[in-house]
Amino acid sequence: MEETLRVLVAFGLTLLLVFLRLDAQRFGAAEYDEPRSGRMPSLRRRIAWYGLGLGGVAVVAWLHPTSETTLFLGPGDRLGAIALGVLLGLAGTGQAVALAWLHYHHLRLPDPRAYPGALLNEIATAFVDEAVFRGALLGFLVLFGVEPMLAVVIQTLAYALATRLGAPGRDRYMFALALAIGLVGGWATLTSGGIAAAFLGHAVTRVAVFLTTGHAGQPAPVGTEVEDVERRRRVPEGWRVVGSRDPRGR
Repeated sequence: MEETLRVLVAFGLTLLLVFLRLDAQRFGAAEYDEPRSGRMPSLRRRIAWYGLGLGGVAVVAWLHPTSETTLFLGPGDRLGAIALGVLLGLAGTGQAVALAWLHYHHLRLPDPRAYPGALLNEIATAFVDEAVFRGALLGFLVLFGVEPMLAVVIQTLAYALATRLGAPGRDRYMFALALAIGLVGGWATLTSGGIAAAFLGHAVTRVAVFLTTGHAGQPAPVGTEVEDVERRRRVPEGWRVVGSRDPRGR
């Protein structure tokens, strides 16, 4: 009876963690939360979100008697997970380079001031996402009798909706990428028996998108980047603004 109660409480907490992911924007921890008008997202709110997410995952792992295997809240096959995670990371890096080339025709490095916060957010959010969706939620679905691949699809849809990347105004490619991360990460979790491979692939993919496009998750429309606007405002070579003084004093 006590074990059943612990499992049910762990499941209820998992659903709360899904809703926490849905509310990531309020904490400034969503993929599309980037500096606006020179203002950085609140670090205190982000840390609060990380604390709630990581703490909730730790409690779920403590409550469920076999969380490491049943809920995949462990590394699984370590060597296999590392190899699979590296392959997923390479694939994620490749798509990030392709995205930058198609969107900007070059690799667009981010503002150095954005590195610490963005990198922390990418890695911490990736871990919470994998532990909650590819770990606990996927594990509970399989535990409750859902066919494994169908469970992968269900948790993928839940994850994609929870990120809010499909909302109006969001970049459609990033929504498709979230779906791909959910599907591939779910498959990798079932294959390796843990979330390590999915987390490694997810984190490397998100970091690669940031480093190649200069954005954590919401690339600006073509022609609207700061350097594009500045280029259009710049006086063409050889032209002189009317009323300005000639450098030679004439």
